[in-house]
Amino acid sequence: MADGDRTQRASLVAGLALGLTAGLAGLVAPVAPAAASGAPVVSAPAVSAVAAARVPAASPAWCPEVAGHRVDCGRVDRPLVAGRPGLGTVKVSYAVVRHRGAGPAQGTVAVNPGGPGETAIDKAEAFAWGLEGLLADHDLLLVDPRGTGRSERIPCGVTDAEYRLGTRAQQRAAVVRCGANLGPKAAGYTSAATADDLDAVRSRLGVRQLGLYGLSYGTYLMPVYASRHPDRVRSIVLSGAFPLRLDPLARPSAQAVSLNLRRICARSVPAACDGEQAVRDLAAAAARLRTAPLTVPVTTGHGVYRKRFTEDKLANLLFEAASGQVGTDPAAPSLLGRLPHALDRFVRGDAGPLRTLVREEGASAGLADQAPYIAVVCNDYRRAWSKDAPPAVRRQQYGAALAAARPGEHGAFSAKGFTEGTTDAGDVCIGWPREHTPAPQPTRPALPDVPVLVLSGDLDANTPDASGKEAAAQFVHARFLSVRNTGHVPELEPGRCVTGVSAHFLRTGGPGDTSCLRGLPPIAVTPVRR
Repeated sequence: MADGDRTQRASLVAGLALGLTAGLAGLVAPVAPAAASGAPVVSAPAVSAVAAARVPAASPAWCPEVAGHRVDCGRVDRPLVAGRPGLGTVKVSYAVVRHRGAGPAQGTVAVNPGGPGETAIDKAEAFAWGLEGLLADHDLLLVDPRGTGRSERIPCGVTDAEYRLGTRAQQRAAVVRCGANLGPKAAGYTSAATADDLDAVRSRLGVRQLGLYGLSYGTYLMPVYASRHPDRVRSIVLSGAFPLRLDPLARPSAQAVSLNLRRICARSVPAACDGEQAVRDLAAAAARLRTAPLTVPVTTGHGVYRKRFTEDKLANLLFEAASGQVGTDPAAPSLLGRLPHALDRFVRGDAGPLRTLVREEGASAGLADQAPYIAVVCNDYRRAWSKDAPPAVRRQQYGAALAAARPGEHGAFSAKGFTEGTTDAGDVCIGWPREHTPAPQPTRPALPDVPVLVLSGDLDANTPDASGKEAAAQFVHARFLSVRNTGHVPELEPGRCVTGVSAHFLRTGGPGDTSCLRGLPPIAVTPVRR
């Protein structure tokens, strides 16, 4: 859905790491000078004279090493919940990968790789490699959000595997338990708090302005930062984007699933499938699983789970999991490219290929505590009910919203089936404790008039083009680019096109030559044999 990247929370970082092992050196390359885009060109900001003096004299032992770069690391103590000193503080850790060129940095770019709750510091080498061109004259700021990585953890006792592989009823119960275990500390997990943590690090470093680079959930966080600290923003790149005013019933993602099946079939050469038939197969599979779920044993690194595969789990597989890694290796079979064949076989009575996809996707489920994910999405994201309402009233309000959904708004799925396939929308947060929930995150805050670039993969149903266009519309000067044949997020394509455009924009305020975006090859699709 618009932001649910549960299986893709490290999507960009995983792709960069994959590229490192494959030896794809120099992912970021300079591109042509900026073309006229309607956005103001950014001049190099003044560099603070006290910046160097504010860097820690000796970095801690956990500070990463990045070949060819100095890396400075440190921590800032932050209030866990603003205005409530009795709840204590949280230590927020950061790393600054210094530019390799001579002289002062021409700017500092802060990156958030998604989640909520994905780490950044441990991916320093991968990010530095991927943004090699930008690091010629810009510093890279990586902050582990509170509760993750090198920043102080505040667990709630719900694991990734439990949350991801559980039934919808089990997911709702896990959310209730997470909120109860956190108690009043639950209010410390918000995008506003994370944004303010980032600004505290910026202040500590003596940096006047930041370029903001948000991926997936980072495309929600960075506008929150920009609304709270508008004078501290130089430019923004949002990739795999969705708006602050996201749809609580996930309709853009539902519609994108069918569109993506049509696109991959139409683009396959020779024709591997019929897109319209694939959508009909999807509708038939969803209807069958609505009344006759499968039970699929899923083996993870720490045990075997018996996954109940229902319409909602099919929805999650198609919009979230299938959007990941698309375009990373176009010639290799991806989950998305294998779906038309699996759906065809399922409706013909052979569940084997679909079971295989379910087992493969679920095998990555781990034991990481989900407090940074559950609490942020339940505190921040727009809902189909009032946060101030008691549980019974919330259920009534949510039921009314589902009932009001028009036929076809959720594509090949029922409204209930698709929304229950999301791990951050629908009714999953309906039991989140209202007594510890902060005020809702504003969905239409004032945002600074700075250059903004929004990128979407046109095969991404997680944060589809429709959501990216809404994200761009939040800003006065924003350029939206749909990247053909890529998924969530488009930077994962291996030809150094997308990262080159992003890096150029962060340096100049313009995207430069974007012609390479139109030439990315179609993904491999498993043929459907009838």
